[in-house]
Amino acid sequence: MNNDILNLFIQRFQLRALPEPLSGRQTRQAAVLIPIVRKENPSILLTRRSSSLRHHPGQIAFPGGAADISDLSLSTTALREANEEIGLNPKDVSILGQLSPQDSISGYRVTPIIGLLPSGLQFKQNSDEVDSLFEVPLTHILRLQNYRTLSVYRRGKESNIYAVPYEEHFIWGLTASILRQLAIQTEFPA
Repeated sequence: MNNDILNLFIQRFQLRALPEPLSGRQTRQAAVLIPIVRKENPSILLTRRSSSLRHHPGQIAFPGGAADISDLSLSTTALREANEEIGLNPKDVSILGQLSPQDSISGYRVTPIIGLLPSGLQFKQNSDEVDSLFEVPLTHILRLQNYRTLSVYRRGKESNIYAVPYEEHFIWGLTASILRQLAIQTEFPA
């Protein structure tokens, strides 16, 4: 197995200090898991949210959600949610670290937790929350030239969001912003 890409990613991620988080306006805490699959060509596992969900239906996302009062940490939140959404056993995840939190438009301060997964795991998606699972090569995610900036209007106000297309998937919004943060954090070579 060629571990060069993954080893370079881990080294760059662990050796760089996280940027200072912006002062957040959100007080409700949430966490998402950025699941990196260890294989010949490492990848990031993403979900397509169920089209029947009330919030963000059909969007591409990480497994994750709101922190429960019983969660011991935001890592616990991310692992619990990943177990509920895609059947990922927390024992199969090696936590590598986390990125700085970002505020979502739905009122949460979202902390991305990075976890390494062995290849060959079987997932059982919760059809109430997830329509499908797919993987994007880590090298695609870490190349900043793959990201686009889009202008969107929300509530009469223009703002810019990030997008990172991959094959038939259009990854945008908070998910793309978190992935871009990961690419910036590791300063992966082009």
